[in-house]
Amino acid sequence: MRIGVAGVGRIGALHAQNLVAAIGAANVVIADADPARARATAAGLGVATAADVETLLAARVDGLVVATPTDTHAALVLRAVAAGIPVFCEKPVAPDIASTRAVLAQVQAAGGLVQVGFQRRFDPGYVAAHEAVASGVLGPVHTIVGQTLDPSPPPAAYVAVSGGIFRDCLVHDLDILRWVTGQEAVEVYATGANLGDDYIRAAGDVDAVAVTLTMTDGSLAMLSASRYNRAGYDVRMEVRGHRDSVAVGLEPRTPIRSMEPMTYPSEPAFPGFLERFGAAYAAEMAAFVSLVRSGGASRCTVADALAAFVLAEACEISRRERRPVAVADIEAAGVLPGQQGRVSLEGVA
Repeated sequence: MRIGVAGVGRIGALHAQNLVAAIGAANVVIADADPARARATAAGLGVATAADVETLLAARVDGLVVATPTDTHAALVLRAVAAGIPVFCEKPVAPDIASTRAVLAQVQAAGGLVQVGFQRRFDPGYVAAHEAVASGVLGPVHTIVGQTLDPSPPPAAYVAVSGGIFRDCLVHDLDILRWVTGQEAVEVYATGANLGDDYIRAAGDVDAVAVTLTMTDGSLAMLSASRYNRAGYDVRMEVRGHRDSVAVGLEPRTPIRSMEPMTYPSEPAFPGFLERFGAAYAAEMAAFVSLVRSGGASRCTVADALAAFVLAEACEISRRERRPVAVADIEAAGVLPGQQGRVSLEGVA
């Protein structure tokens, strides 16, 4: 087995490291638009390099990890699928809903195997919550609460092209909400605030958001996110049922102080998402290796990525227009204004 990694920035390098741990350095080959970065990463991991993505694809790898810039994801996924190569793709699969739909249609038509990088589905706490809901031990679930609090905001250059806090940050909470509960959201109401740096407002974005969602079974979800939580990286979920409730992310490193007579947190907070979800990233790459080796079902498909993207779009429309948004309206809208439904394969190398 030989797996290629396209793009070895921070997340791509982590995927390459996890692949080395899973299948050995001799079975991993990497490529990056920055040859110096590729060489440095390869030297540190003991893996081979390809001159560019074209060379990587021509090397007849058995699987491909796509961690390149967002605007190249769709084309690389489709090229690999057309060649019969299973693909792991960092989110988003494509930059908008229409393009994601186009990718989904072509992947399904080709019978391609694609796993999308929503790593929380592999986090032990979220897996346990998923199993608790599925087993019925909680009784009927009535409320889900989730949050993602970043220690500090991304740089201005990133915010300007990120698509906004719902699409690049809260989309993880939207995806894991669907997966843990087994439910879909039917309506969302979102609001946001600007309480930090002016460059976020200047980009048309907000730095704090709150979302209420109504699920298909009538249960309620409340999600929040912030770019400013200097106490540390804080990602949590509570699932509240009639018989019992469970929490994910409530542990000695959770960066919140109790006002009760107890010591909490008792350990240093996680500085960022790579530390918080280290085990999840390793587990998702192990799952991709299994997919390459044996086939089967992807834990997170392009259809799942599309569903989370639709919810993020509904949140943004709700925030901007200050109204509840029916998710079915977004799903039925097809190509949204200003979006194109075609994915080009040009300019990938």
